[in-house]
Amino acid sequence: MNQRLALPICLAIASLLGACATPGTEASGFNPPRAAMAPPAASGLAPLVDLQGSAAPERTGTPAAGLLASDESAQAAVAPIDPLSPETPIDPSSAATQTDLWQRLRLGFAMPDLEGPLVLGREQYYAGKPEAMRRMAERGGRYLFHVIEEIERRGMPTELALLPFVESAFNPQAMSTAKASGMWQFVPATGKDYALTQNVFRDDRRDVLASTRAALDYLGRLHTLFGDWHLALAAYNWGEGSVARAIARNQKAGLPTDYASLRMPDETRLYVPKLQAIKNIVARPEQFAVQLPELRNHPYFLSVPIARDIDVDLAAKLAGVTLEEFRQLNPQMNKPVILAAGTEQVLLPYDNANQFASRLQAHKGPMASWTAWVAPSTLRPADAARKVGMSEAQLREVNRIPPRMLVKAGSTLLVPRHAARTEDVSEHLADNAMMALAPDLPPLRKVSLKAGKKGESVASVAKRYRLSAAQVAQWNKTSPGARFAGGSTIVVYLPQSTRKVAANRPAAARPTNAPQAPSRKTPAKPVRVAQR
Repeated sequence: MNQRLALPICLAIASLLGACATPGTEASGFNPPRAAMAPPAASGLAPLVDLQGSAAPERTGTPAAGLLASDESAQAAVAPIDPLSPETPIDPSSAATQTDLWQRLRLGFAMPDLEGPLVLGREQYYAGKPEAMRRMAERGGRYLFHVIEEIERRGMPTELALLPFVESAFNPQAMSTAKASGMWQFVPATGKDYALTQNVFRDDRRDVLASTRAALDYLGRLHTLFGDWHLALAAYNWGEGSVARAIARNQKAGLPTDYASLRMPDETRLYVPKLQAIKNIVARPEQFAVQLPELRNHPYFLSVPIARDIDVDLAAKLAGVTLEEFRQLNPQMNKPVILAAGTEQVLLPYDNANQFASRLQAHKGPMASWTAWVAPSTLRPADAARKVGMSEAQLREVNRIPPRMLVKAGSTLLVPRHAARTEDVSEHLADNAMMALAPDLPPLRKVSLKAGKKGESVASVAKRYRLSAAQVAQWNKTSPGARFAGGSTIVVYLPQSTRKVAANRPAAARPTNAPQAPSRKTPAKPVRVAQR
């Protein structure tokens, strides 16, 4: 572990932070950050729509390079704080901060131990990878003090502080195939249930503070529901409904209802044994020949309030940390700008927080080179790019717009600021920004069909017109596996360029607004057109 955790005594007891700075920590196992993008020079720009949707003042001439927030954007002096104890002065010389954080963790263990071959197998697996265990523990060392503090404040067992090792290897940027995100691995729906904002600008499932709060809220609720920590953990992994049904099955069969007795998927069956194995290794590392990094009992990071929008790369520069390290502590950012209305603070290593606060106060010039723009109508990306004065390629990249897609009206795009637009993004937009895309297809026309006497299946209609059964079913307010009764009207929407289907198409489901092909044996008859 980097020696930042063994802080030198750089200040008197009454001081908040040390003035000294140590080298940045080594990154292990984190995804590299996207390079921050420089805004383009703008010229001949169309009027922007402001953050509430009204037209912004016309721009005249060509704005100067490096646009944006005015020189008055520097914020007033702020002091870094411990986000969990903002009123408590931080004293790095106190005896408490020099104690072993691992020992503090061990003293809070309170869950009953689980034993058996599954635990033994996981112990052997982890102990057989000592270098991977060391890297995982070093990475977790950035967050462990904060997690333990939160757990102890709630009177919960400290084994829960080890759960991110199981969930994500303590990687706050982890994303599973099931779209679970962050070091506590919240899926989108559960994240919303626990007030973790997920929008264009940020995903609080990755936020170190917010996700820890949400995870412990959720685990506390599950423990109240089941009255057992092992069952609560199973529910965290498998879902409370699944655990409740498994308990009900065992009760009905007269079987025990503890964790080890329930029938469950293999992943959940191994979930608590994994946590138990890590607990055993942390409790007795020498027994498993595992060397844990030295961690002292004080915060790795502090929080610094921000009052203005600020570019991510500028924030990292002012703090004296790399972009990668900045993102390790602030991984929730989806864009190269931090919106103060949605993210009121940034987290920084202990030694860098004071440097950031002083440099932020002294900073003159623009702080943010990006802002939000709400599309006034559905637009092609090229048209939107022309309106805001940037290249289509850059608009697509920074807003992650795939090829052959339209930007729907009301979508929020990240665009360069300009000289006439220096205000920060509003709280409403910072919290509710959305992006909606639609396929860039030709205009559609409504076509009404008549099913033949024997009827017609939704699937056969969809196949004939190269549509999905789900889409045909939606248009006709039925299910994809349904059949249309003989003679019933079927509605489909086809591109304007689509011509009449060939005359040899089966008689069933012919368009009622197109003439039928004449028979070879009988003369053509007038066709009755369905009224729409």
